[in-house]
Amino acid sequence: MERILIMIMTGMLLLSTCSDKKSEETYFLQGAWVLRHVEYPIGREYDYPQEGMTFCRVYDRDSTMYECRMSETATGLIIMPCMKADIMLADHGDRLLYLEGDNPRPLTVTNDSIIVIQRNGVLFTWKRAKDIEEQWSSDICEIVSADLKGNGDGDGSLHHYMLSAREQEQENVIQGFIWFSVVIIIMVFAIAHIAVSNRREKRRLMLQLKQIQEVQENRPQVIRQAMETVEGEFLASDDYQSLLRRIASGQRLKEEEWDGIESLTRRVWPGFSSQLRSLYPMSELEYQVSMLIRLRIPPTDIAAVLVREASTISTVRSRLYKKVFGKKGGAKEWDEFVLSIGI
Repeated sequence: MERILIMIMTGMLLLSTCSDKKSEETYFLQGAWVLRHVEYPIGREYDYPQEGMTFCRVYDRDSTMYECRMSETATGLIIMPCMKADIMLADHGDRLLYLEGDNPRPLTVTNDSIIVIQRNGVLFTWKRAKDIEEQWSSDICEIVSADLKGNGDGDGSLHHYMLSAREQEQENVIQGFIWFSVVIIIMVFAIAHIAVSNRREKRRLMLQLKQIQEVQENRPQVIRQAMETVEGEFLASDDYQSLLRRIASGQRLKEEEWDGIESLTRRVWPGFSSQLRSLYPMSELEYQVSMLIRLRIPPTDIAAVLVREASTISTVRSRLYKKVFGKKGGAKEWDEFVLSIGI
């Protein structure tokens, strides 16, 4: 009869768990709890710890409970494994029930830190122990599991285990040192990788600059004269003069006008865009400034048409020289370089 009653109550618990969404959200047992008070139906009451000893329970994910006797000392904890049980928690309307093993028991939440569990008419008051949870919960679970496994379901004797706060502190220091070392090693590798990447990029850039210089130096005189002729005709053309007047007006250029300027630049200096962009991943502002310099637009007009301060345009040119050549240089040095490329 008793077994049938237990099965009925278990079925009710399962049904209430499946039908009530709130029950799925009731997860408050996770962590460590210590016994503080026991009240018997006949009127007897006991406060814990008694003679320095109490009971401790660690609930793991509200599915497994580990219980031990526990005594706190100045240097740590003494624990004696007692039991391990599967548990299930359910909200049953006006009360909470949780199944410990095959035994459903009423559970009352006094507040966030205190719960009362009724077992055979006896009320057990448990208090949440966050300090034990933070420092010892995993150790307690491991010791209880290992002890009960090594002795079947228990041989009737209690085995004492000492958890040293000093050892725990040393272990934390060691773990902290290990993590610190790992972070330092990762940082060293990251810095080394950046340094290697920078050296490779610098070598690539120097090679690119060397190739541009060699092309210019080895260019036949006939081609050089032809280029100068094309450039001179362009600078004297109506298209160029119209562009100068448009820029001198100080009005901001539209996107299609920038496309036209770039097309014009490529027609006169076919290799300008590819050579310039191969040196450094430029922003749109940096590229526009360099393109207007190649078109021999004065810096003051560049600042006006780009709606920037003249000092900003000067800074952009100086910064480009430093990024490309890896050394300090002024805006004029960058202008001279830009005017030398493009064919």
